[in-house]
Amino acid sequence: MVRTRPLKVALLGCGVVGTQVARLMTTHADDLAARIGAPVELAGVAVRRLGKDREGVPPELVTTDAAGLVARGDIDVVLELIGGIEPARTLINSAFEHGASVVTANKALLAQEGPALHAAAEKHAADLYFEASVAGAIPLLRPLRESLAGDKVNRVLGIVNGTTNFILDRMESTGAGYGEALQEASALGYAEADPTADVEGFDAAAKAAILAGIAFHSRVGLDDVHREGITEITAADVAGARQMGCTVKLLAICERAEDGRSVTARVHPAMIPLSHPLAGVREAYNAVFVEAEAAGRLMFYGPGAGGVPTASAVLGDLVAACRNKRGGGLGPGESAYARLPVSPMGEVVTRYHISLDVADKPGVLAQCAMVFADHGVSIDTVRQTGKDGEAKLVVVTHRASDAALGATVEALRRLDTVHGVASTMRVEGE
Repeated sequence: MVRTRPLKVALLGCGVVGTQVARLMTTHADDLAARIGAPVELAGVAVRRLGKDREGVPPELVTTDAAGLVARGDIDVVLELIGGIEPARTLINSAFEHGASVVTANKALLAQEGPALHAAAEKHAADLYFEASVAGAIPLLRPLRESLAGDKVNRVLGIVNGTTNFILDRMESTGAGYGEALQEASALGYAEADPTADVEGFDAAAKAAILAGIAFHSRVGLDDVHREGITEITAADVAGARQMGCTVKLLAICERAEDGRSVTARVHPAMIPLSHPLAGVREAYNAVFVEAEAAGRLMFYGPGAGGVPTASAVLGDLVAACRNKRGGGLGPGESAYARLPVSPMGEVVTRYHISLDVADKPGVLAQCAMVFADHGVSIDTVRQTGKDGEAKLVVVTHRASDAALGATVEALRRLDTVHGVASTMRVEGE
């Protein structure tokens, strides 16, 4: 049915992204109307507090009553840009109940409550779009949900957090330590005042849960994602990677098991060869490498955060939701038919780089090698340097399970000749 009245949009949150969404809706109003087939009208903007000058946003549209705004009944699409779990969850559910579709950038909420939100959208015949929740402006989720819907995705490997990529890039290019690189990221505005969500991997883990769910048509929650951050990465780790012809990146990795009966989702630092496309992703950029059965290898690259890039993704979803409202259809909902279980991290198989501080005396290498053999972990290469009774032993393994490697490291720690395990890092992308 063709709509004659403007489509009304409620904006929840007018921070860095929300401000840019409001601005672009105004400056691109004619183009948006032409693409949708009907005008789009910003009907209200919910904020935490009044009194702040919000350039481009008419003061009469600003309200602190977000609940009242989404419950008006004449709102066609709600843009949720508040973030966090509450009140975002309650507001989104209210929007569905009152007949509105929802566009959100809320990765944390989707990773924790995705199935419930999809069920609510389906119950009320509404759309739930969330392209901006992963990798900012990069068109990634829509290709996975739609363009590759006829294919079988086996692996998603990506850099999905710009803050950590900037920090690791600085450690690589300048030789800086973690603390120094974090200070620079903070000074340039790439890191929040409290960077925990980024540097401890929580942000990337939420995105990995969303990616795995879409890629493998199965429900993957935040608790299913193995998570490690970058706070323990040292300049020595970065230098060790360089000696191997690798660089260190914080990766989100979602994989289908070889037998196809389960999936894994994990976020952790890893060494990747300089020849891999992800190795060249610098500064605060994001990139995701998708491996599909028929399409082969695909790479998506671009700015993963920022007000204007993220607003671009939000507006893309807004156009889709408005087109559906105008035409009476719905976009893709949740696809979880495969119901593949998520395997524990111990079953993940990959290569490892282990750095040991050992006594510099005969027989130490043989003793350590025996520990690896006892736990079924095959050694690929060994490098040893020594001075004044102390030595550094660097071992790179062949592929082994995470459980086997963990048991090996614990056994090595118990050796009298091993003074410490300086670092253990996975080697990916080969």
